[in-house]
Amino acid sequence: MEQTITALKAQKRNPERINVYLDGEFAFGLARIVAAWLHIGQVLSEERIERLRQEDALEAAYQRALLALSYRPRSEQEVQRKLTEAGYDEAVRQAVIERLRNGGLVGDEQFAQAWVENRQAFRPRSKRMLAAELRQKGVGNEEIEQALLGAVDDETMAYEAGARYARKLTAVDWETFRKRLSGYLGRKGFGYETVSVAVRRIWQELREGSEEI
Repeated sequence: MEQTITALKAQKRNPERINVYLDGEFAFGLARIVAAWLHIGQVLSEERIERLRQEDALEAAYQRALLALSYRPRSEQEVQRKLTEAGYDEAVRQAVIERLRNGGLVGDEQFAQAWVENRQAFRPRSKRMLAAELRQKGVGNEEIEQALLGAVDDETMAYEAGARYARKLTAVDWETFRKRLSGYLGRKGFGYETVSVAVRRIWQELREGSEEI
């Protein structure tokens, strides 16, 4: 059954969506970009109407994905999860991911690289913990290994992270210093030997610094 477009009106609350009227009655709303080629007097078949609805669902899903990415970079699995929670089916989710990939907006290799760089700059932790975090976000082993190739070694990261935290421990004795700093670095995923070396090095440097003063 064919129907004729009798009116196209922008929604008052959301001008980016267009209300489509068929044969004098409201039929459905579409994203402005989906409705761009429609015009009053145009005759739509049932198949064309269904395609318009599908295109609208795809556009809505794409915009939702862009919103999620505007807050922070996300892995492909995270974007998929957001769309699943919003009720979009597999076909729509895959189409959105493909569109995002083509636009350079998602890609687990670049996500993993950015994650590692950000963590090491602002929230240092071991390579083992970085890998665990990325796996939790659905990043594959190959992408993880590639991202960690250029990462700073654990010994350096443990020292740098420990040196920052040790500023809070300048007035404590050795045993308290060792326990607190070791616990902090252990929670960051660093191994026993790495932690032990970093703690002793930082303690020694703090003592030498205080003696110079």
